[in-house]
Amino acid sequence: MWKAIISLLLVVGVASVSAEAPKLRTRWADQVDPAAPWPEYPRPTMARKEWLNLNGRWDFAVSDRSATAPPTMDRRILVPFAVESQLGGIGLIPTENQRVWYRRKVAIPASWRGKRVLLHFGASDWETRVWVNGVPVGEHRGGYDGFSFDVTEALAKNDAEAEILVTAWDPTDAGPQARGKQVRRPEGIFYTPVTGLWQTVWMEPVPETSVASYRAVPDVDRSELRLEVRLSGPSQGVRVRAEALDGRTVVARSEAAAGGPLGLRLESPKLWSPERPFLYGLRIHVLRNGRTVDRVDGYFGMRKVEVGKAPDGKVRILLNGKPLFLVGFLDQGYWPDGLYTAPTEEALRFDIEATKRLGMNLARKHVKVEPERWYYLCDKLGLAVFQDMPSGFGARPMPEADQRQFEAELDRMVEGRFNHPSILMWVVFNEGWGQYDTERLTERVKRLDPTRLVNNASGWTDHKVGDVVDIHVYPGPQAPAPEARRAAVLGEFGGLGLPVPGHMWQEQGNWGYQSFQDREALTRRAVELYEQLHPLISEPGLSAAVYTQTTDVEIEANGFLTYDREVLKVDEGRLRKAIRALFGPAPEVRTVVPDSQSVGLEWRWTTEKPPENWFEPSFDDSSWKLGKAGFGTTGTPGAVVRTVWSGSELWIRRTFEAPETVRLRRPALRVHHDEDCEVYLDGKLLASLKGYTVGYTLVPVQAAGLGSLRKGRHTLAVRVRNTAGGQYIDVGIVDVVPLPKEPKEKER
Repeated sequence: MWKAIISLLLVVGVASVSAEAPKLRTRWADQVDPAAPWPEYPRPTMARKEWLNLNGRWDFAVSDRSATAPPTMDRRILVPFAVESQLGGIGLIPTENQRVWYRRKVAIPASWRGKRVLLHFGASDWETRVWVNGVPVGEHRGGYDGFSFDVTEALAKNDAEAEILVTAWDPTDAGPQARGKQVRRPEGIFYTPVTGLWQTVWMEPVPETSVASYRAVPDVDRSELRLEVRLSGPSQGVRVRAEALDGRTVVARSEAAAGGPLGLRLESPKLWSPERPFLYGLRIHVLRNGRTVDRVDGYFGMRKVEVGKAPDGKVRILLNGKPLFLVGFLDQGYWPDGLYTAPTEEALRFDIEATKRLGMNLARKHVKVEPERWYYLCDKLGLAVFQDMPSGFGARPMPEADQRQFEAELDRMVEGRFNHPSILMWVVFNEGWGQYDTERLTERVKRLDPTRLVNNASGWTDHKVGDVVDIHVYPGPQAPAPEARRAAVLGEFGGLGLPVPGHMWQEQGNWGYQSFQDREALTRRAVELYEQLHPLISEPGLSAAVYTQTTDVEIEANGFLTYDREVLKVDEGRLRKAIRALFGPAPEVRTVVPDSQSVGLEWRWTTEKPPENWFEPSFDDSSWKLGKAGFGTTGTPGAVVRTVWSGSELWIRRTFEAPETVRLRRPALRVHHDEDCEVYLDGKLLASLKGYTVGYTLVPVQAAGLGSLRKGRHTLAVRVRNTAGGQYIDVGIVDVVPLPKEPKEKER
């Protein structure tokens, strides 16, 4: 269970990582079996009974990049944990001028004789070369995708034993390749790098003709699963049979010649959703002369994700034809002891279950691709996934060779994780990191996988293509307006920081986007953010929101969980209640005093400092200029500029008539401000807002006495200041009418 927090320390600022390696560990580190770490079969979508897990102790060495294999390797590393990790047992960060080496001997089972033998790597970062019994068997470039080599010929002289030699070179941020948040000098939002093997290594025997891969394409409208099976080896006279299972019962069967179409028709199919993550079993047989020569077992989920009009007329994300609000964590997938690699599957499962326990149904996997077993757990437990492509940060314009490499890895990500129903959307770029040819690459991914949504860029660098418009706001929340063919997504918000002494990567120099001193203050603010999120679902029509983040990571202290997963920093019950409320009907947002987003309203304005009573109703503003809101500069994100304001300060006033007294349940400002502003109604301060927004957002009003707006004349007055960049101001008042009762505990 999560520990209670006894005392907490507020620490702000950013400091470099200390020279002494941090020793923070998770509870699962002690459960790692050095003889058999990560014993689970690594490819649950396509499993075979016979296989050999090569995780465990390997000989290890570091050399210059140009060197050949060292004759002796006097160190030992625990695979699949990276060179830099505690669990790997090495704990160093190689430079871009070094390469790492691995070696081990493997006894080949006698039952494998006469079969093809495949050597698989879940992932190795970044450029990997492999020899078996001194024979070079292959080379691979890419840090996140699995790859395999047929080593049968290399075993020809000795099929009882294999000596496997692996070398990896990884320039990290000295190179242009996709690397996510890895840097050689970790600081801020960038973390410790991962070099070489970081996922399971295994071998398996296959027949001369075998299943190489398959695509499972659910067609909910036709109640059918379409299968595309690719074989390896001679296929003349070969047939392929597929079976769908509900539990142990075969519910559909299809057979065709090799390369032919396969369709599994399902009677009243059970659909996959985060609330009901039903999975069908799948068997694929390769038949020669009616006899099974190869069989793989997997699973599939029937679901359809699209963008379309919901019953309320808003363009939204639809799952299985119905609106689905998605709310979850920005999930970095980092561990203090294993870095990219969780200590155990139980640890990996913990994060998913913790997300679900807080009432969420989504994880945005951030600029990292996980091992297949993480997606299997998401499929099984019911957690939707927005999957980022790991970012690259190469030269601009990007050289053609670097483009080819990035696009090859992008294709492999989509192909390699295609069969996981939990993945609802691919995210091509994040915040402009390494961004290029956005329109072309968005279309490339859509062609490669037309069954899922594609986000061209999460946060700030939207190119008006793809299926969603996505913004980042800290702490937020805010929402972009849906478009005719694109749903609205808040790709990042939150980032509330709370360092917990004794559970930090380092005790000093930690940070969050907004810092707090204790659990109660953090909980209160987190609940406020989710309460403010709720009306954005109805107006302007938000479809998804992603909170930063699941756990602390290194010096980032903005997780709801500590980095070691020992402390939940917020009150679970209160936060869950606020999050679960998002799945009920969204409150109605009623306009009380209109803003000028749609129709420009006239205000009095001045850029010259007025008398101190400028916000009072009795103040004479007749000498001020008259102009239509909004006020600002063209190009400010989300702005609707009708009167140009380009100075450092602006004062505006507007008098309006309320035709009748209006009782206000939850009054809020609908405001777009860039930057700081104060808003007054009838001489009383309604809100003092810091920073800036990138669109119109709702801000609850806590001012005493604003339980109603009486019939008659009123004065709205605003002061706004700007220091740099864009600038804008427009404001109105709304009433957020709450739900008549608590929503039922269920997911839409």
